[in-house]
Amino acid sequence: MSTNRIIIVGAGVVGIATAAQLAEAGHKVTVIDRSGLAQETSKGNAAALAFSDIMPLASPKILRKAPKWLLDPLGPLTIRPSYLPRLAPWLWQFWKASLPARYQASIATQTALMRLAESEMMALVDRAGIAGMVRHDGSLELYESEAEFDAAASGWRQREQAGIAFEHVRGSRLAELQPGLSSRFVAGTFVPGWKTVSEPQAFAQALWAHAERNGAVFEKAEVAGLEHSEKGPLIRLADSTTHEADRIVICAGAWSTRLINPVTRLRIPLDTERGYNTTLPRDAFDLKRQLIFGNHGFVITPLETGLRVGGAVELGGLDLPPNYARSKSMLEKAATFLPGLKTGGGTEWMGFRPSIPDSLPVIGTLPEDPSILLAFGNGHLGLTQSAAMGRLVADLLSHRTPSIDISACRPDRF
Repeated sequence: MSTNRIIIVGAGVVGIATAAQLAEAGHKVTVIDRSGLAQETSKGNAAALAFSDIMPLASPKILRKAPKWLLDPLGPLTIRPSYLPRLAPWLWQFWKASLPARYQASIATQTALMRLAESEMMALVDRAGIAGMVRHDGSLELYESEAEFDAAASGWRQREQAGIAFEHVRGSRLAELQPGLSSRFVAGTFVPGWKTVSEPQAFAQALWAHAERNGAVFEKAEVAGLEHSEKGPLIRLADSTTHEADRIVICAGAWSTRLINPVTRLRIPLDTERGYNTTLPRDAFDLKRQLIFGNHGFVITPLETGLRVGGAVELGGLDLPPNYARSKSMLEKAATFLPGLKTGGGTEWMGFRPSIPDSLPVIGTLPEDPSILLAFGNGHLGLTQSAAMGRLVADLLSHRTPSIDISACRPDRF
């Protein structure tokens, strides 16, 4: 295979995993990011390798729930009123993606992507020598009523059809999986194959160390724009210097379309699921595994650095100031769900998840310039799908048929 000079824009976990795969294949890889390695959204996520999370956010169920949720500014899904006009085109595509045929097609693609994600991530983890950073504790989703449990049944049937193992639990089995739960929870679903990492930023940086050992290099700089010369694509930095490459891969997460819009007629509906969390000290609670409160849209994760309480979705773009009342609200709920939880001494955080209306990432080339590849838009699944994104980019760069059918992820699908 010929060696390419490849520039990856974005040093989040998707860019890092892509760099690792390409460097292993012998390409000359440079990763450029204005902030550093895993300093943005990959720094404070919920640490899940959520390979069983095949259900799109855009769904008939969400359409039914959304009106009630949107009335609560601190609820699982909210839209800043001032941002609504700008979000209208994204919401239109979200509604179309929620229709039954599109919804089922998204599940099928997401299922294939998750199978690839698991095999590629676990193989990459082994090659990087960081298997000890992956925890195999499973997850426990919790329900406060029989009605809530019944409402989740259709999603579990979809997972069962996809071959995903799970166990519905009650009573002593529920208490065994997580002692100290509030008595308000009548049932739970345990997913043994769900995994978490010991700390997401440290995990991403350990993947980078593997990429670096294989020759990848990092440059901290702000990319101002994309251009094309007679020799091929190039990037222009904020200081007006340029870098030429054979191929450029855009892995800039929620900032990706700001970079590509000036050079393409495509208008990809990328927006941000602004996620909030609070990381508590390690002794805040004896948490056995990641707990999922689906009806409230957040999780609690045990990390080696503490307990992370967070999630939910605020659609508000990149520029509005944070609303940390959202993280405080989730922490208050967590204290009622885990009566012994110590809520003091926490650190609040907000990150920008790159969200596409149909919950599928963008993978493919720019129509105006096939030397520029796009690999972004994984929403809250960037960590989970990062190694799969790297494998698919490697396939496209090598002109191989991709490992799975990614036609539903093509950049021009909207």
